[in-house]
Amino acid sequence: MSVPAHTKTHPVADELARLLFEGADRERVHGAWRRLVRGREFAYRAGLSPQERTALSYERLRLLNEAVGDPVELTADPYRLAGLHEWTGPVDGGLTTLASIHYNLFLGSVLDHDGARERDLSPFTSLQSTGTFLCTELEHGNDVASMETTAVFDRATGGFRLTTPTEGAQKFMPNTSLTGGPKTAVVAARLLVDGADRGTFLFLTPLSDESGHLPGVRVRPLPQRTGTPVDHCLTAFDQVWLPRQALLEAEHGRLSADGTLTSSLGNRRKRLLRSINRVTMGKLCMSAGTLGMSRAALTIAVRYAHSRLLAGPKAGERIPLAAHRSHHGRLLHALATAYAMTFLHRATVSLFAARAEEDREEVEREVAVSKGWITWQARAITTECRERCGAQGLFPANGLADLPLNIEGGITAEGDNLVIWVKAASEMVFGHQVARTGGAPGAPVAPAAPADREITELPFLRDLLADVERIWQDRARAALREGPSGDPVGRWNVTSEAALEMVSAHARLRAADAFLAAIARTADARAGHLMRNLCRLFLLRQLAAHTGDLLAEGRVTADHVRGLPRAVDTVLGDLAPHLMTLVDAFDLPAEVLSSIPIASGGYVGGADVCDGLVGVGGR
Repeated sequence: MSVPAHTKTHPVADELARLLFEGADRERVHGAWRRLVRGREFAYRAGLSPQERTALSYERLRLLNEAVGDPVELTADPYRLAGLHEWTGPVDGGLTTLASIHYNLFLGSVLDHDGARERDLSPFTSLQSTGTFLCTELEHGNDVASMETTAVFDRATGGFRLTTPTEGAQKFMPNTSLTGGPKTAVVAARLLVDGADRGTFLFLTPLSDESGHLPGVRVRPLPQRTGTPVDHCLTAFDQVWLPRQALLEAEHGRLSADGTLTSSLGNRRKRLLRSINRVTMGKLCMSAGTLGMSRAALTIAVRYAHSRLLAGPKAGERIPLAAHRSHHGRLLHALATAYAMTFLHRATVSLFAARAEEDREEVEREVAVSKGWITWQARAITTECRERCGAQGLFPANGLADLPLNIEGGITAEGDNLVIWVKAASEMVFGHQVARTGGAPGAPVAPAAPADREITELPFLRDLLADVERIWQDRARAALREGPSGDPVGRWNVTSEAALEMVSAHARLRAADAFLAAIARTADARAGHLMRNLCRLFLLRQLAAHTGDLLAEGRVTADHVRGLPRAVDTVLGDLAPHLMTLVDAFDLPAEVLSSIPIASGGYVGGADVCDGLVGVGGR
């Protein structure tokens, strides 16, 4: 038995794809990127050294730039920018990193400040010079407010002297080598005027040209890291002079000719956060890339499960691996989560795109919470899929081996997941109210009367997940109130575990709400049935670990708890025949699938197997 490279999708899969990929906006948001990765230039190449793989990612960045259209417009469109990452993520993790840095962090930062339209951006929009972003320092990661790099205002010239004062102030991990051609950076540095610290701002800084690194710019390659290689380096500056226009200014900070700073913000920390505001969009980009990796991994694993034959219960009988509940059950749980992740991401991008200034802090928190949950789930899903493909999953040509390691980068980039969740947790203990179905945030919980509710009812399951969030928020509040007085760290230590569990429940509840909203938009009855069962499976799994708390609170009965495993098994049985339809909806191009041996049934066949695994197959 073999799985064809790609068959014409079923109308149900088409409807599911419509729901997953922005509906009427699907072509604008996803079309160019999906067509791009179909090309042979993006196929897996075996036998490359890390340096050659990095150079290939830069070559692909130039191909990507040709498909972008207007890079300036791209930076202002969070939907298309996130979509770019979804489609490049599965084919080249290094390319995804480079594109995120160039278009979002570098070009986006320049355009978000005054005078961007008057600057000559053509070297960057044409990739004559690739943009990079230098913020994190060797000794200052998540505490960027403590960074040491300085830009001293030079009254004699009106410019600045960019300096790395200590070894610990070296910029850590930017892609600043000579690979890929000339580079230009936006560098985060403390603006010093007559010795006074005016806060951290961004400075447009040329790093290299066709002849090499510019005077005063010191770049040292870092050791190879896990995942697809990128030219990460340590970068330092020795009295590099920058002209006046190098300072990126906006309402949060403008410097007059006499060195007077005017700002709409009252403190240096707020000015820093506004200067590096593109990191919020970067969180959406990182989670988008891992979304694409998750969906690709599931497509590969499900197709392999249908082509891999095992001995059946009768003599001489052969049945597909997908026939076993122990196999397809795990994939279905991962599929339900991947659908929930996708709908959550869509909702969060829309929230970000429509944000008002007064909502900035809340929206940034929701973006951070979503990024943490999505990227953590992506790692679990890709690891599961790799394991379900056994030894075949270990070959990079089969498209799975690199994905979990590439996702590790997304978990850490644009704010380490745990750190940004701790910040969100501290804000949400008292600054957030849980909303129940049909009620305003903070509305009182209805009297416990669940005996007449079925454990498979979607509104009931959704509200139980809201109860989980409320339970952990109540525990966090009690812990904070009762913690050791006069010891802020001690009080937070006894609060943090409950507060982080609250954040986790909040992320899953938002995913469930986005899933339910997508169900309401479903136009095909058969697709609606699959969507409801996927959402049901997702919710049942999220609640399984919390049945004790829900039982103690009177939100479920003992019969509900006893019936939950059977409910899960029933949903799995209903969904199992539709595995292929559910992954067909992920819309991976036929050219991508046909080049991956285990996704196209091409892993059997003597010499052809070796050719597929070490030649053109996979990513």
